[in-house]
Amino acid sequence: MTDTVGDHVLRRLREWGTRQVFGYPGDGINGIVASFGKAGNQPRFVQARHEEMAAFQAVGYAKFSGDVGVCLATSGPGATHLLTGLYDAKLDHVPVVAIVGQTARSAIGGRYQQEIDLPSLLKDVASEYLVQVNVAEQLPNALDRAFRTAWSRRAPTALIIPADLQEEEYTPPRHAFKHVPSSPPATSRAVVIPPEDELARAAEVLNAGERVAILAGQGARNAGEELRGVAEATGAGIAKALLGKDVLPDDLPYVTGSIGLLGTRPSYELMRDCDTLLIVGSNLPYSQFLPEFGQARAVQIDLDGGLLGMRYPTEVNLVGEAKATLRSLLPLLERKADRSWRETVEHTVARWWTTMRDQAMLSADPVNPMRVVHELSERVPDDAIVTADSGSSTNWYARNLRMRGRMRGSLSGTLATMGAAVPYAIGAKFAHPDRPVVALVGDGAMQMNGMAELVTINRYRHLWQDQRLVVCVFTNRDLNQVTWELRAMGGAPKFEESQSLPEVPYAEFAKLIGLGGITVDDPADLGTAWDTALAADRPTVLDVHCDPEVPPIPPHATLDQLTSMTQALAKGDPNAWHLLVQGAKTKAQEFLPG
Repeated sequence: MTDTVGDHVLRRLREWGTRQVFGYPGDGINGIVASFGKAGNQPRFVQARHEEMAAFQAVGYAKFSGDVGVCLATSGPGATHLLTGLYDAKLDHVPVVAIVGQTARSAIGGRYQQEIDLPSLLKDVASEYLVQVNVAEQLPNALDRAFRTAWSRRAPTALIIPADLQEEEYTPPRHAFKHVPSSPPATSRAVVIPPEDELARAAEVLNAGERVAILAGQGARNAGEELRGVAEATGAGIAKALLGKDVLPDDLPYVTGSIGLLGTRPSYELMRDCDTLLIVGSNLPYSQFLPEFGQARAVQIDLDGGLLGMRYPTEVNLVGEAKATLRSLLPLLERKADRSWRETVEHTVARWWTTMRDQAMLSADPVNPMRVVHELSERVPDDAIVTADSGSSTNWYARNLRMRGRMRGSLSGTLATMGAAVPYAIGAKFAHPDRPVVALVGDGAMQMNGMAELVTINRYRHLWQDQRLVVCVFTNRDLNQVTWELRAMGGAPKFEESQSLPEVPYAEFAKLIGLGGITVDDPADLGTAWDTALAADRPTVLDVHCDPEVPPIPPHATLDQLTSMTQALAKGDPNAWHLLVQGAKTKAQEFLPG
């Protein structure tokens, strides 16, 4: 039997090592779907409940596996549904290949059903590489370039394959004019090291500093040992961008935790008081959380030269891979004899974790959301993967969860879209079926699409040797982060019609479809609930009824933010008195521990 173009696409995916394709069927990809059947479902077709979720699952898989994620969607609405997940990949620098169907070539331009100008639609999100395959001979080069580009540039790429072409006989490119062949699938990550003179200039800046701060982002994930070496030599403290939360464990006494709006007080004070800054693999957009301009001499390391010097006036810019560059820099650094700066950082960090514990244990009505993550942090396995959604629960992930061991964690860092945590968790389980996964999700995101993806979890859980996948829902019946933003940034009280959510029994829904479910409305039961969920023989939904008025106020809240909050309360915010009491109790722990 001759191979079709659809057959060849799957063969090439297998040659690239692709083990699963996240997608949803439709007649625009019937030829490829049929090929899955002929190929014995190799690679595996993972059916999401929605194409957007398929894209998020591919992003989650890529983030946690280190491989290229692949998603598949039909023409028209299937393609449009992919966009949010693909933009998430673009903004967080994640390698994803999207394969999209198109109406038959004979109908293109005729306003046919589900016909969309896909090259125009996808040209921004897949700007690194986008091609419509019009003849069989374009393959395999087009698919290979999509993979190689996604891998090397850490970006989403896209292939558009018309429906009729998928069913045609595959004919390879020939050694002929206007035919483009390709090489066997293979990639390697470039190890780029800056010139010796630039490394020497960077070392001079770092050696001259008396109060050195390091900001580590996701680009430094493979350089943990080297970051420790630099911190030991310079006496530096290390703050972590949110996407780099898992770069170093939080049990290191000089790691100050997250930075930015969701960051910690030690990270804020580290940047406020330093005289020298080393940025490694981070493009943190919030420059207001970096040292005052001109306050610190700065060095930046990044593999992408286009990102250097964007957020802070850096003195030395090193284009290089983080691990290799730091390894080359280390011998040039002089160990600082004066450790007073390091001692100050460590004292601040130790006091902060005491404050976090005290804030988490404050009473609330019914459960303090900080305690949800505090109790998880006390018992989460050392090899767990934690995904977080966008919402007020992200604050507690950023501040209260202590990374340790081989733990990994991520979220939609730059796009900050709701609804990514559960599909990320599914992608993580396909990347590491032998490791426990925890998704931290607000009830808004859970209602948006998380509940539907519980069906996906139940469908595929038999493939995972470790069945532990805990979806923890912070139920407060409020779109809480936006409510707080209305108060703190706009001085507006909560608007019930837009902010309040209907009540849903998430744990009971989980049990209805064959998963575990636990509901918690008493803080005394929270630790036991986590123990049960983390020891369960099946994926489990932990539905925690949280107090919506526990404020996610940053430890470095500005006077303008506090003034706006006061104005919101004065304008008749619902539950204003309870909100004021919870905020005062929480904030007091920073200044009056215990």
